[in-house]
Amino acid sequence: MSFPDLLAEIAARVPALRGRLAVNAALADITWFRVGGPAQVLFTPADEADLAYFLANLPSEVTVFVIGLGSNLLVRDGGVPGVVIRLGRGFSMIEVLPGHRLRVGTAVPDVKAARAAADAGIAGLAFYRGIPGSIGGALRMNAGAHGRETKDVLKEARAVDRQGNIHVLSLADMRFTYRHCGVPADWIFTEAVYQGTPGEPAEILKQMNEVAEYREANQPIKERTGGSTFKNPPGASAWKLIDSAGCRGLRVGGAKVSEMHCNFLINDRNATAEDIERLGETVRARVREASGVTLNWEIIRLGEPLDGHASGEALAEALAQ
Repeated sequence: MSFPDLLAEIAARVPALRGRLAVNAALADITWFRVGGPAQVLFTPADEADLAYFLANLPSEVTVFVIGLGSNLLVRDGGVPGVVIRLGRGFSMIEVLPGHRLRVGTAVPDVKAARAAADAGIAGLAFYRGIPGSIGGALRMNAGAHGRETKDVLKEARAVDRQGNIHVLSLADMRFTYRHCGVPADWIFTEAVYQGTPGEPAEILKQMNEVAEYREANQPIKERTGGSTFKNPPGASAWKLIDSAGCRGLRVGGAKVSEMHCNFLINDRNATAEDIERLGETVRARVREASGVTLNWEIIRLGEPLDGHASGEALAEALAQ
C-alpha cells in the first residue's frame, strides 16, 4: 500500500522547515503491535517553533495525526492518509523547577519522567513507571495507574493548534475526565509542568520498583501488545467482564486475547491490524451479549483498512447483529 506523493507540495509551502519529512513511511516499525500500513507523510519537527511553522503553512484540507511511542496505537493495514507527526529529540527536555516541579517535553517516555522526578526528590509521579507511553499520550488520555492519574499532578501544559498558534493550558483548561481530556483533538501537546511534593529519592524509587514488579507479574509486557485495550466501565473492570464472557485466550488469525491479562490483545502469530481489530470487536460483542455492558476502546485506532476490507465501524456493526 502506498499513497500519492505529497512531499513536493508540502515542501514548497515550508522552505524554512528544519525538521524531517518522509513519504510513504513505514509505521509498523515504530508501533508496539508491529502492524499497519504507511503514513502518507511522516514529519518529525525540530522543536516547538518548527512544528508551529509547519502547521501554520500546511493546507487546511490535509489531515494531521500525532503519535508518540506507539504503545497505545493500532495503525490499520491501509495506512494513514495525510500527515503523521512524531515528536522526537526536540521535545525530550527534562528540567527540575523550584517548588518541586518538573518540566517535561512530550516525547519523553513516562518512565523516564518518573525517574527524573525520583532523582530530584519529587514525589507523586511514581505511578508513571507503570504507563508504557510518552508524556504527550499521558496528557491526551489523562493516563493513570495504581490509583493516580495525570490530572492529580499536572500544573500546566503547552500545545500547538492546527493553525500554528501556541497555547499555555492550566489544569482546568485540560478538562480532564477518565482517560480523556477536553482539549481539541487536533492540538499537539509539546510540554508539561508537573507539581509534586517533597520526597526521599530512595522511597520514591522503591514505589517505582513495586509498580514495575506488579506489571511484570500481571501484564504481558514482553509481548507485541498495545497495553490496556478497553476502558474500565463505571464501577467495573474491563478484564473481569472479558474473562466472564469466555474470551481469555480467544484468537482471530494471528491475534489473541492474553491469558495473563485479558484486557490485553497480543500479536503473537504475525497478525494483521485487521486481525487485532476484529478480535477486539469480537470481544466487545461477546461482553455486550454476556453482561449488557458496551466496552469502549482505550487503544487509538488510526488510518484506513486495505482496499476491499471492512472498516472498524463495519466490523463492529456486523458483530453487533
